[in-house]
Amino acid sequence: MTAPRVRLPFSPWHLVLIPMTFILVVPLLWMLITSLETEGEANRFPPVLFPANPRFENYSEAWAAAPFGHFFLNSVLVTAVVLVSNLVVCSLAGYAFARIRFLGRGALFVTLMATLMVPFQVTMIPVFLIVKWFGDNVWEGLGINHIGALMLPNLATAFGIFFLRQFFQTVPVELEEAARVDGTSRLGVLFKIVLPLSLPAMSTLAALTVLTSWNDFLWPLIVITSQDQMTIPLGLSYFQGAHRVNWPVLMAANVMSLLPMLLVFVGAQRYFVQSVASTGIKG
Repeated sequence: MTAPRVRLPFSPWHLVLIPMTFILVVPLLWMLITSLETEGEANRFPPVLFPANPRFENYSEAWAAAPFGHFFLNSVLVTAVVLVSNLVVCSLAGYAFARIRFLGRGALFVTLMATLMVPFQVTMIPVFLIVKWFGDNVWEGLGINHIGALMLPNLATAFGIFFLRQFFQTVPVELEEAARVDGTSRLGVLFKIVLPLSLPAMSTLAALTVLTSWNDFLWPLIVITSQDQMTIPLGLSYFQGAHRVNWPVLMAANVMSLLPMLLVFVGAQRYFVQSVASTGIKG
């Protein structure tokens, strides 16, 4: 007789995913614990896992140690402009690639996708020169050392166009044809039929755009030198001295910068699986 198979009350994959989740959560917990410690506890070895007296004053000190509120407002402004621009431009371009036949569509799409394979470190100097030229010849507010320089290169992304194009191809074309027969324009079809059906994909793209824009550090480091134009990732460098770092205050600032992203992720996570499953990778 064969021994009866043991049935687990959960998927066997949980035995792998739970330890991996714990490994990913440990740095966040360590950051939170450090933000509530004193300097002595933060520098002690072996590490202090539970502060004797949680020091919430670190958060008020972090807010006052640098113009943190100004950094926060700059990040909100840059992220909001980049988000709106990506949703509008990427939806228009993605729909054009998905539904409109025009000369060179395939070659143009392949070229667009090829840009995804080029790392930013290769293109950052040409992009810097373009932004500098734009600020010198078109509009100073979008030039070097202005907050507009953080927005200009990210107003639309190849990934966003690809992502929405793939999702738009899953929308039944019969719905669009019926609207066209009723006299709806091409833009009307997009905004009245396609986009309302693409809420999961739009929400996912919005969340990914917010995360990328909010956490961007390398590009602001290149184009911004004025404190008034800095965003949060760049402004956090003010908490690190040349010879001494107040780790609890620095971790408190990091926790405050992380909270908006946690809210975005919690609000949009239910759309992730649905949009990715619907989008797929078909050509």
